[in-house]
Amino acid sequence: MAKELQVLSALDVAKTQWYHFTAIIIAGMGFFTDAYDLFCISLVTKLLGRIYHVDGAEKPGTLPPNVSAAVNGVAFCGTLAGQLFFGWLGDKMGRKKVYGMTLMLMVICSVASGLSFGHNAKAVMSTLCFFRFWLGFGIGGDYPLSATIMSEYANKKTRGAFIAAVFAMQGFGILAGGMFAIIVSSAFRARFDAPAYEVDAVASTVPQADYVWRIILMVGALPAALTYYWRMKMPETARYTALVAKNAKQAASDMSKVLQVDLEAEEQKVQQLAQDKSNSFGLLSKEFLRRHGLHLLGTTSTWFLLDIAFYSQNLFQKDIFSAIGWIPPAKTMNAIEEVFRIARAQTLIALCSTVPGYWFTVAFIDKMGRFAIQLMGFFFMTVFMFALAIPYNHWTHRDNRIGFVVMYSLTFFFANFGPNATTFVVPAEIFPARLRSTCHGISAASGKLGAIVGAFGFLYLAQNKDKAKADAGYPAGIGVRNSLIVLGVVNFLGMVFTLLVPESKGKSLEEMSGENEDDNQPGEQSSYNSRTIAV
Repeated sequence: MAKELQVLSALDVAKTQWYHFTAIIIAGMGFFTDAYDLFCISLVTKLLGRIYHVDGAEKPGTLPPNVSAAVNGVAFCGTLAGQLFFGWLGDKMGRKKVYGMTLMLMVICSVASGLSFGHNAKAVMSTLCFFRFWLGFGIGGDYPLSATIMSEYANKKTRGAFIAAVFAMQGFGILAGGMFAIIVSSAFRARFDAPAYEVDAVASTVPQADYVWRIILMVGALPAALTYYWRMKMPETARYTALVAKNAKQAASDMSKVLQVDLEAEEQKVQQLAQDKSNSFGLLSKEFLRRHGLHLLGTTSTWFLLDIAFYSQNLFQKDIFSAIGWIPPAKTMNAIEEVFRIARAQTLIALCSTVPGYWFTVAFIDKMGRFAIQLMGFFFMTVFMFALAIPYNHWTHRDNRIGFVVMYSLTFFFANFGPNATTFVVPAEIFPARLRSTCHGISAASGKLGAIVGAFGFLYLAQNKDKAKADAGYPAGIGVRNSLIVLGVVNFLGMVFTLLVPESKGKSLEEMSGENEDDNQPGEQSSYNSRTIAV
């Protein structure tokens, strides 16, 4: 086994520097955009229903089930495909080359989805779904690439916090989506007054309301476009260049600039690594199965189970808000008023529970470790789900609504200070460099499969048991209470599968993946501290 490459050791022991923060911002702005784009659709689905599917129904703003599923879910399908494709491509072509592609795709499709056109409602919805699919495809690529780039740039002491900080930008993306929707709907509401739906169904949706959802969707392109230049200037990660592309000279020259130390290329070590057959197994080999099979099962299953719970909550939160009175009955509002109310409720939840949860993870992940946070998060999500479900009728009374919101917020808080962040961090740390992006993509795609199950399974499951009380066009479901019990069980299974995931706190990426293990003699470690570091 070759000695550990010291360019990697230099990265592992580097003090936290400015380049770490620029990497967090560059990768994090991608995630900010991802969250904005994926979650903003839920702010405007009721509006789309009012504009394109008015049929004089008593409940306005309900898209037919198949259209609702397509509009909300097509981006998830695109994301799943993008995670697998760009994850694989990131290991084949290099992280940096693929990173720009995903961003351009996101910018173009954000703008295009806001420009969805057609001469009838069906054509507009079809065009919107087409562009939302490709938007999702670009977003999917951002998951494995951002995580892998951040993990390969970070030092081992604070690596968890850095990867979690990139992911935590999602919280700000959700918040920004809600806040921007509040601003746009307020401006339109002030300018174009309209009666409530029950007063005049047609006049309650002013023609200008069509601009509201388009503007909200298109603004998602801005943050991504602003970081494109910086993404292109970022050098390829040393781990990819040295361990996968086998170019020691380039790795040394890139990291000399980044770390601002003189690094000499030692190509002999890289050649030794290239000849070492124990590190050349592929994803579908028996050796991979033996070394990392259970790890991959652990990362895919926990992400899958988490996202079932996480995304199902997001979908029936509009109905929960209505049940507890944050959003009055749809027929008492006009179209733009409804967007304002939904956005306000989502922003409050994001501000109180979603955003703090992410940053708690950033603060504690390198102290408590990934395993403890993930286990704790799943445990509390299980507890709160059952606490919401079992006395569900108690929570729906007007007097108890604040308690309900607190419990609901705590579930979200422990999803984010828990498995929602750790399932993103761990797959970027425990697999070999040449398979890292692919394995992260597979884990993330498994999560998105969970999101699709959560979002659409529960859209049907959470319907009222009485068909007459279910939303228009939906069959009778098992009701919200039973849906919450099912989610409690899902979270408990998440706890069980967490036991398969190894702890990577404080270890180098090469220690975790078993690549180019260090057989240095004691005392050789001190060479990193000199101004010139041999690579």
